Amino acid sequence: MAGRRPAPAALLVLLLAAAFAPISSAVRPVSDAHRSAAAELFAPSADGSFGDLERTYEAVRTFQILGLEKYKSVTGKACKFAAEKLASPASSAAKDLFHAARISGVLGCSVDAGVYDGVVARLKAVIKDTNSLLEFYYSVGGLLSIKEQGQNIVLSDAESTFHAIKALSQSDGRWRYDTNSAESSTFAAGIALEALAGVVALADAEVDPSMIGVVKNDIVKLFDTIKSYDDGIFYFDEKHVDAAEYKGPIMTSASVVRGVTSFATVASGKLNIPGEKVLGLGKFFLGIGLPGSAKDCFNQIESLVFIPLILSLPSKVFSLTSKDQLKVEVTTVFGSAAPPLKLNLVQVLGSDSKVITSENKELQFDLENNVHYLDIAPLKIDVGKYSLVFEISLQEQEHESVYATGGKNTESVFITGLIKVDKAEIGISDNDAGTVESVQKLDLLKDTKVSLSANHLQKLRLSFQLTTPLGHTFKPHQDFLGLVEKFYYLSGRYDLELAVGDAAMENSFLRPLGHLELDLPEAPEKAPRPPAQAVDPFSKFGPKAEISHIFRSPEKRPPKELSLAFTGLTLVPFIGFLIGLMRLGVNLKNFPSLPGPAAFASLFHAGIGAVLLLYVLFWLKLDLFTTLKYLGFLSIFLVFVGHRTLSYLSSVSTKQKTA
Repeated sequence: MAGRRPAPAALLVLLLAAAFAPISSAVRPVSDAHRSAAAELFAPSADGSFGDLERTYEAVRTFQILGLEKYKSVTGKACKFAAEKLASPASSAAKDLFHAARISGVLGCSVDAGVYDGVVARLKAVIKDTNSLLEFYYSVGGLLSIKEQGQNIVLSDAESTFHAIKALSQSDGRWRYDTNSAESSTFAAGIALEALAGVVALADAEVDPSMIGVVKNDIVKLFDTIKSYDDGIFYFDEKHVDAAEYKGPIMTSASVVRGVTSFATVASGKLNIPGEKVLGLGKFFLGIGLPGSAKDCFNQIESLVFIPLILSLPSKVFSLTSKDQLKVEVTTVFGSAAPPLKLNLVQVLGSDSKVITSENKELQFDLENNVHYLDIAPLKIDVGKYSLVFEISLQEQEHESVYATGGKNTESVFITGLIKVDKAEIGISDNDAGTVESVQKLDLLKDTKVSLSANHLQKLRLSFQLTTPLGHTFKPHQDFLGLVEKFYYLSGRYDLELAVGDAAMENSFLRPLGHLELDLPEAPEKAPRPPAQAVDPFSKFGPKAEISHIFRSPEKRPPKELSLAFTGLTLVPFIGFLIGLMRLGVNLKNFPSLPGPAAFASLFHAGIGAVLLLYVLFWLKLDLFTTLKYLGFLSIFLVFVGHRTLSYLSSVSTKQKTA
């Protein structure tokens, strides 16, 4: 029953034909991430409440299971909320009384016995007058919650109530919600089983064993409708129900788990249900991860209470080179330490399910790290994929009534190691006779450069041997020789590369071997053309090729000596000019005599000389832009010193005329 304490895990063993096995490490225990998610999903409102009674119960029950501190901080508010509802049973629905009683039971609220007397009378009256499965569920569940809080409650008409609930069952193990319902429901089957378990627990006399047997058969039929995934996960879902009644796989599976577990606590004997289906249900709830809603969070966490132990491997890949140890963790579903136990490796299976070893190996226990460990070297297993079969046995007998440990658990592991590469040879052989013309030894662990030549009538032969750490021949997942370019009847030089790799091979490699000169015949007329090279769509944004312009071919020039001779002739007038100056004499009468004006005049003439020199340099080596830049600076200089010089000469001339 959802409102009472979960049944001990040992009672689940009675439920199964085979013992309950620990959950696989494909799923991990509930972590702090789940606790953080639960605290966020069940965040109270500003006034400290969680909403209605149902949501309040789900919040406090989830906090209780996860051990959150909020469980204690919300006690006062939640107890007051529940007490107000219990104090007025006549005006309250059975559903509200049911949730209020469960809140009181979880939090241990202080409720007067007189208050409970009124609630009990109200719930018994509902049971007597109803034919609704939900009303039965809420009323019986509420009475059972009150009984578990220490009240003496007996259901005198338990037999007739049992028959009334059973009358709603269907031939496929599912239940209807009432006599007027046309469709049956898997979710309804779960709450019906909880209600029946509550009726048996409240009965003042033993319920007809034959009726208990009929319900057991209904449970077996119900498990025949279970759905599954390929990875061994099982879950329940509705078959044909209205959209308003559809609960989803999580709620439906949680309802069945609570119902079957509750019924197992009151029924003698055990049910013929395959153990892998119950194990698959556990995987389903653990595989949910972090739930997305408060309702899913509650159903996940409460359902996981019924799954006691999880066997998990922190790592599933082990290296023979590093001499890794096999480490196994065994914890409760909420991550707490398991009781003292022995963990044995009873069998090792190969990837083809062939038995590698059946020697029983007990794992040592590291108390500090809470992990079981075993050296893998003595197992004599080579690289590859293996299945390890474990078996758990409790060390103390009193724990056998609390924890279910029977059965075997299989885990897949992967062993890696260094692969020895030797006896590598490469050569060209004749296609017909198969004789090798030349063979070259290779060291594939180092860079190798070979140079070979062949035609289309010959074969390229490459051989090497791979050996595992235990001396067995190893065949890698990838081993191929690559000719970097496709042929397309194109003769030429081709690069050779060898790639050898495997997940179990720690020294996989891609090695360039050298090159091969191929002499191929002309391509046939209908031979495929080489494919067009892939074009990078972003290449159009890259730098463009430099464009060299040739406007016309250079004209034929005269010999160098003739050009120099004519250049010399152009200097003859200048030489004559200099000789004439020397004959006639230079007129320096107007050159300033004072130091200041004389300096400006000298600079002016020097600037004119610099301009003439700049013309010469432009002719010899300077480009136009450089010449103009220098000429600009010289022009400014000449304007300044020329203006000062001419101003002085003008003033001197004016004085002479006035004198």
